[in-house]
Amino acid sequence: MLNKEILKLAIPNILSNLSVPLLSAVDTALMGQLSPIYLGAIGLGAMIFNFIYWNFGFLRMGTTGMTSQAYGARDHAKTYDLLTASLRLSLIIAGGIVLLSPLLFDWMGQLLLVQEVHHSTIVSYTSIRIYDAPATIMLYALTGWFFGRQNAMIPLAITVSINVMNMVISYVLVQTYGLNIAGVAWGTVVSQYAGVMMMMLIVITKYDYSIRRLFRSRITIAMGQFFSVNRDLFIRTILLTLSFAILYRYSNRLGALELAANVVILQLLNWISFGVDGFAYAAESVVGKYMGRKDSKKVLDVVRLCIYWGGAIALIYTLLFLCASGAIVGLYTLDLAVSNHISMLKPWVVALPLISFVCYIFDGIFIGLLESKLMRDSMIISFGVFMLSMSFLSHNNVILWSSFCVFLLLRGLVQIYYWHQKIKVRLMRS
Repeated sequence: MLNKEILKLAIPNILSNLSVPLLSAVDTALMGQLSPIYLGAIGLGAMIFNFIYWNFGFLRMGTTGMTSQAYGARDHAKTYDLLTASLRLSLIIAGGIVLLSPLLFDWMGQLLLVQEVHHSTIVSYTSIRIYDAPATIMLYALTGWFFGRQNAMIPLAITVSINVMNMVISYVLVQTYGLNIAGVAWGTVVSQYAGVMMMMLIVITKYDYSIRRLFRSRITIAMGQFFSVNRDLFIRTILLTLSFAILYRYSNRLGALELAANVVILQLLNWISFGVDGFAYAAESVVGKYMGRKDSKKVLDVVRLCIYWGGAIALIYTLLFLCASGAIVGLYTLDLAVSNHISMLKPWVVALPLISFVCYIFDGIFIGLLESKLMRDSMIISFGVFMLSMSFLSHNNVILWSSFCVFLLLRGLVQIYYWHQKIKVRLMRS
């Protein structure tokens, strides 16, 4: 019965998540057919927005965790208050991003060591993409709310619609109108606003949510918990995105070949995370629901099953990369030098799924439990070790990926320790 409940949420999440790297793959492929300069620029430009937007992914995670517990406790009024609070916060955040965007872009350019050869192309991309900030941040809050209410089908339908629109618009603007990287940027902006409009329409019509709540409603939830959970998740997320930014920074320092190769490998890591995250998202929703109902036995059963499912998905990815990595890389780039460099790194590519799945699954478990402090602390420890390794080791791409794999592995090991020493014992006693 629990397996059915988990799969009911996980499968739509996997399908939804897999459409995201598919979109990224199309963008990368469109630019990769032009030149390695465009390929590197789309990777750096996307990383700039990933760094900015992912830092506010706490809105999705925090909204899911708190909404799922309120839903499990059958406190539906609280779920509406959580949506209102999350949407208000998302609009404030988006306004701040737009206002501070010149400073953010300048700082990110320095952090990523953007070379002169990429500069003008990246400016063309970022000056357009910034307009999708309100839609993107609102979608985090809305998606998290649906997950918290155990509904993964609506986010699936909206995400697929957004990504299909994005791919079609980007392809037409690049291939037919020759807009190059600007076409990819406009495709993203238009599709994000279409997605948030569709999702808000569903919330209003299906769930009888009044848009006036955003401006007039008095929120009765405990705002202290709301902000403390989101604060911890924000710290965790900013360190995670900073780790990816550092990976790009050192890739850029190594050279254009290494950067282009690492852009492709990170696309493969996206495929891993978005696949395994289907069960992580299911863990957020189902663990949170049973915590809200104070059913510790069901919580422990859900955790065990989600770990098993996540490991199975990771093993499938490992076998896929082992047997077909050359064909997969060929979808991203036709440049022989880039492909050969990725082949040299194949052991790390093959190992990535088994190394990373534990931390992805436990992220979902900790969110459902609202153990945001432990989630934050595990990231701080792992990031500190990653920074030490990057500071003291000589740099080449092998060392770079070895350090990053240790970072992912350590995250999972620390979370396992916290689970057994601080959480599981408490649940078994309750």
